[in-house]
Amino acid sequence: MEELFSTTYPVAQADYVTAGKASADIKRRLKQLGVGGDVLRRVAVASYEVELNLVIHSLGGELTLTVFPDAVQLVSADVGPGIRDLAMAMREGYSTANEEARSLGFGAGMGLPNMKRNADEFDIQSEYGKGTTITMRFRLS
Repeated sequence: MEELFSTTYPVAQADYVTAGKASADIKRRLKQLGVGGDVLRRVAVASYEVELNLVIHSLGGELTLTVFPDAVQLVSADVGPGIRDLAMAMREGYSTANEEARSLGFGAGMGLPNMKRNADEFDIQSEYGKGTTITMRFRLS
C-alpha cells in the first residue's frame, strides 16, 4: 500500500521532560494532513499512551507514524525489557510502573487497554528480555 507520509520519533527511557512531545507532533501533523474528528482524537489518545509506555516501561525505542490513503498506522518498537505477563498487562488497572512514574501521575494501568480500545486494529508482540512491538491501525473511512 502506498505511503502518503511517514516519520519516526526516538523515545528515551525515563525522559519525563519531553514525554508527550512525539504524540503532540503526531496530532499536529495529522491535522495538517486533514485528518479530523473521531480518528484524530483516537490516534492522539493511543499515541500518547504508547509514547508514555515507552518512557515508563522500556529501555528506549521509537514510535513510527505512517499515513496511508485509507489508514493511519502507529508502530512502537522498544529494545526491552519486554512484558513478563501480557494477559495481566492488558487488564485495566494493572501496572508495573515504578515509583518515579507514579509520583508524576503516571502508571494507572490504562495504557494498553486505552490503546486497544482506540485502535481499529491492535497487535502486540512481546518477548520478555527482548522487547515489545505494538502496531495500531486507525481507518480513515
